[in-house]
Amino acid sequence: MSPNPSIFGWMLLISGIVFCTACYRRLSLVGIGQADERSAGLGRRIWQVLSHAIGQKQVVSKSFGFNHAVIFWSFLVLLLANAEFVASSLVPSFSLAVLPAGVHHGLLFMFDAASLLALVAVLFASARRLFFPPEQMSSAYVKARSFEGFVILSLIASLMLAYFGMHSAAIALGKEEAASAMPVSSFIAPLLGGSLTPAQLALLADVSWWLHAVALLLFLCLLPLSKHMHILTAIPNLFLADPNGRTMLPREEFVKGGSYGVAKVDEFTWKDLLDGFSCTECGRCQASCPAASTGKPLNPRQVIHAIKVNLLANGHSLRHGDAPKVPLIGAEGEGTTSEDAVWSCTTCGSCMSVCPVLIEHMPKIAKMRRQLVQMKSSFPEELLTLFENMEGRSNPWGIAPTERTKWHSGMEVETFEAGKTDYLFWVGCAGAFDSRQKHATVAMATILNAAGVSWGILGKDEKCCGDSLRRLGNEYVFDKIARENVHLFKERGVVKVVTQCPHCFSTLKNDYRQYGIELQVVHHSELIAELIQSGRLKLNKKVAGLGKLLFHDSCYLGRHNEVYEAPRQAIQQATGDRPAEFDRNGKESFCCGAGGGRMWQEETEGERINLNRVKEALAKKPDTICVSCPYCMTMMEDGLKDLQASGTQVKELAEVVAEGLRP
Repeated sequence: MSPNPSIFGWMLLISGIVFCTACYRRLSLVGIGQADERSAGLGRRIWQVLSHAIGQKQVVSKSFGFNHAVIFWSFLVLLLANAEFVASSLVPSFSLAVLPAGVHHGLLFMFDAASLLALVAVLFASARRLFFPPEQMSSAYVKARSFEGFVILSLIASLMLAYFGMHSAAIALGKEEAASAMPVSSFIAPLLGGSLTPAQLALLADVSWWLHAVALLLFLCLLPLSKHMHILTAIPNLFLADPNGRTMLPREEFVKGGSYGVAKVDEFTWKDLLDGFSCTECGRCQASCPAASTGKPLNPRQVIHAIKVNLLANGHSLRHGDAPKVPLIGAEGEGTTSEDAVWSCTTCGSCMSVCPVLIEHMPKIAKMRRQLVQMKSSFPEELLTLFENMEGRSNPWGIAPTERTKWHSGMEVETFEAGKTDYLFWVGCAGAFDSRQKHATVAMATILNAAGVSWGILGKDEKCCGDSLRRLGNEYVFDKIARENVHLFKERGVVKVVTQCPHCFSTLKNDYRQYGIELQVVHHSELIAELIQSGRLKLNKKVAGLGKLLFHDSCYLGRHNEVYEAPRQAIQQATGDRPAEFDRNGKESFCCGAGGGRMWQEETEGERINLNRVKEALAKKPDTICVSCPYCMTMMEDGLKDLQASGTQVKELAEVVAEGLRP
């Protein structure tokens, strides 16, 4: 049957109705979410779209991602070709040939090349799914060899084959005046012309036209009904993603009778719900997640998938005030996230850092934790002691505040006084109470004195910053501590703060902005590197005797705050050599397992995260592992003890540098 504008017009109308109806039914559900301000930072948002969507920045960071990028870039080019196809199918006289010859021929060349590239990329993608499926592309609900995946790939391949069928047949029949601008089609044309009669070529052209029409309209209908809806939502999601990475959790306002956290899917924000429709289900978050990688119940991709499925199952009921049919937390099954999965997260941020469409996994898990802690009192038993200690004595161990100053017995340390001391040295709970971390605290104090830095401490008035409370979902106690700390900072005139704990660093620098204070917070690695570089800190010798030194990135210093180079510079300035690197380093560093409040919980399932990291370290045969975080210090030392690796020691960054001050 020859191309028929009337028949195609009705097909296009029906397909358009199916497409618009499906899009409306799904995307309208996003509107049941809570308010979320996403208008600030227009310039950075536009850059996110250009770099991550058009440039495919995150996609091509992995080797096979380039294949996906080829399909995406080809589709951008072929949007115009398909627009011409639809327009000319409705109005046969329509053609891009009305453009200047140079422009028209250039477009035809691009269409031809893009069609070939897309076809080859689709074949590679199909072969990968069939023969080399990566582990992260398989789960209870997402499979590499899924029927849906092959249908979409088949439709794309059909569009490309139909394109070549139409144009190669036209060239073979001598009906294409711009054949020289289409090298691929021109290569195929003589092969067809040598084996088919003119009548058969005309039939091939007609069949290819209908194949192209049916494949295009089927693709249009299936798009909003499958995970490939991300083709429509990914770019808006990239534009709306927090330019600062959304490491900071939203603040809660506590009122009598209020409900806190998220118990039902409509209690997420509209942006949280849009994330569900934007997920490509590529599995990169799963592959990088320390919990998923070590056999824990958490799979960040599955968390996002469950939110989407739960929204589709409950959205219309919740919109009309009815009870949800599928629980959001607790039960087993699709559309639900188990409590064990919620408590497995280390909040390392790895999932968010690798996501091609900048989905914000971590805040969603924190919101579910808030519901479990504050509304249901349902949390791991060992956290009860932590919460009681924090409420009673404002530190995780429940040690008396008067003990906070014992670390500097034998040293003369001033109390911070505005106008007299420049920096507040925020010692932190581990720095004051943990027997091993106290050595790092003394080393840092020694460095500050040697550099002539004006500094002081709060002593017994210092409280925990509240990091673990907030990440664990106990926002009520965090709010109380944060208010008290901010009041103290303002009362004492604190402006500049130096911390040795990345968790304190991140909380004071980022989270406390929600409480009306903008502190100039630096991590001690940043200050040490700057002091040495400026000449204020003069080392007496190059530090030796550490052997091969391997540096471990802290998640809250690196991924959460993008401080990667300062600790490496400090080590190099102190030792004369650049530190050795883990295979997983920098942005791709693997968590020690203590973040997100996991420091205070036992690991009962799968491999211990710290053992996984220590095994990676030992494969490099280091003599010393250098850290810049008290949590990492504890986890690394515990891992070395468990693996009986007595030949490797752990040193804190300040300890390494302070060694250079010895005569």
